[in-house]
Amino acid sequence: MRILLSFGLTGLVAAPALAGDMEISIEIPKLDVAEYHKPYLAVWLEGPDQKVAANLVVWYDVANPKQEGDKWLKDLRQWWRRAGRSLKVPADGLTSATRAPGGHAVSIAADSAPLKDLAPGTYDLVVEAAREVGGREVLRIPIAWPLAEGTALNAKGEHELGAVAVKVKP
Repeated sequence: MRILLSFGLTGLVAAPALAGDMEISIEIPKLDVAEYHKPYLAVWLEGPDQKVAANLVVWYDVANPKQEGDKWLKDLRQWWRRAGRSLKVPADGLTSATRAPGGHAVSIAADSAPLKDLAPGTYDLVVEAAREVGGREVLRIPIAWPLAEGTALNAKGEHELGAVAVKVKP
């Protein structure tokens, strides 16, 4: 563990150094269903007031032949009501194509948008998935920002999401 030394009002103070990147691992389970569609997915940080503090990831059908993949973003109901309807998509660095079943990792540098201006405090990392001819699921992982090196938080979905983990990558 790195230690950050700073000189405070009471002298030399040692505190854990804040780490670099936030890494979010998301597992999309393989479902045994007749008609499978890749899920739309949104990940965001939400404050105690349930307002979106930072949008982190939005996966949707960017290659829709009729150019209407964004039409179904409203199926991510919680994200849509809080942030989606005012977001112009595609959004560089935020939106990308849906993902197939399996494990996927997203790494976000703490010193880049949207995290660099995030005020210290408590948040929920919210992951919402919705699938055509399927269900929807929302997972919440409480976090304290900024994350300290060595932080590892986990949640497990029941149907549309598998394991979701947040950790600090130095």
